Amino acid sequence: MDGTALTPEAATSLARWHEMIAAGDLSGLTEIVHPDAVFSSPVAHTPYRSGDAVVLAVSTAFAVFSDFTYHRTFVADGGRDVVLEFRARVGDRDVHGIDMIAFDDDGLIVAVEVMVRPASGLQALGKEMGERIGKQLTSYA
Repeated sequence: MDGTALTPEAATSLARWHEMIAAGDLSGLTEIVHPDAVFSSPVAHTPYRSGDAVVLAVSTAFAVFSDFTYHRTFVADGGRDVVLEFRARVGDRDVHGIDMIAFDDDGLIVAVEVMVRPASGLQALGKEMGERIGKQLTSYA
């Protein structure tokens, strides 16, 4: 990390994000997600455009993962973008990924883009997500 810090507003929302993850309760996610936020899935070409889609996708993915932990944080110049590196399991598959999160001036999340590897873990995640919320999530595309 180069010493770049998040804006105070983004830092407050990110702290809330980490509190929810640690508690295993994402019910407060709507409070920090902008209504027009965009979710970019690692298994779908088209982004999902709605704060509701972000909340649905993130909450469901968190429920699919087990042993989820963040390991590193990178903050981009400008202080409104962060990359969170994580490790988790999907069934019997280990996954390693990143959450790229962008915040607006008020500290609300305006974009979440997720990348996951290896391919076998990504496929397991896609299968689980599709079974749980596939039709519902595609309505936001």
